[in-house]
Amino acid sequence: MRMMAVAKGISWPVAIAAGLAVAVVTASPVAAQGLNVVYEPTPHETVERMLNAANVRASDFVIDLGSGDGRIAIAAARRGARALGVDLDPARIREAQQNAQRAGVAGRASFRQEDLFRTPLGGATVVTLYLLPELNARLAPRLLSLPAGTRIVSHRFPMGDWKPDQTDTNGGTVYFWIVPARVAGNWRVRHEGAEFTVAFTQRNQELAGSASAGKTAAAVREGRLRGTAIEFTLDLGGRTTRFRGTVSGNAMHGAPAGLGLATQASSWSARRM
Repeated sequence: MRMMAVAKGISWPVAIAAGLAVAVVTASPVAAQGLNVVYEPTPHETVERMLNAANVRASDFVIDLGSGDGRIAIAAARRGARALGVDLDPARIREAQQNAQRAGVAGRASFRQEDLFRTPLGGATVVTLYLLPELNARLAPRLLSLPAGTRIVSHRFPMGDWKPDQTDTNGGTVYFWIVPARVAGNWRVRHEGAEFTVAFTQRNQELAGSASAGKTAAAVREGRLRGTAIEFTLDLGGRTTRFRGTVSGNAMHGAPAGLGLATQASSWSARRM
């Protein structure tokens, strides 16, 4: 994983169109098949922290956007995962392929010369990044459209207004997100023999909105998604209830959250209206 740096005098539009994270520097241009770039690889210890943050395991498929010498894809493959590294520079692709061969993981780590903004991300369970904030922000809508539960991890730079679910500053900063389920809209909730409606508004993983039961209304408080896991608080009927559950398409289900606690929800379910 790398951050690309464009030499002084290279235009931002050209670099961005090429799918490169860009930072103006004063070093002399380094020509690479017409690309005036240098690259900064992620330190190996940070690579491991990124993979730990995403809990990468053998069942995962990791896509590394801007893969440089292949170190993140190779490290994921060493954990048994399948990995794809994408980079625009053919020299880096060749280097990554050679490194994968030397590491004995060429069967699990592959590399492709491609514009990272055109890379299909379907099937990925983890996406890794080392790009500047402007490019992370451009990628955010695509990443948010991935299936709920997909894990995203970035070295050093955040993702626009999409707040991280976790930040590790023990060394180089590592940001971690879980793609949230999409729940904005109206839901009918069943809880303890009663029914009421909830209208959710959603900003990435943060939830707000309102609930209504007859003539009684209440604001959704402390609403949050973590992948398909949902939780929110309602004050209805003189009682504060914390709902925790799982989103599955157009349904939600919650198991009992505790025994003998008036503020905890017993079993509940919801359907999208």
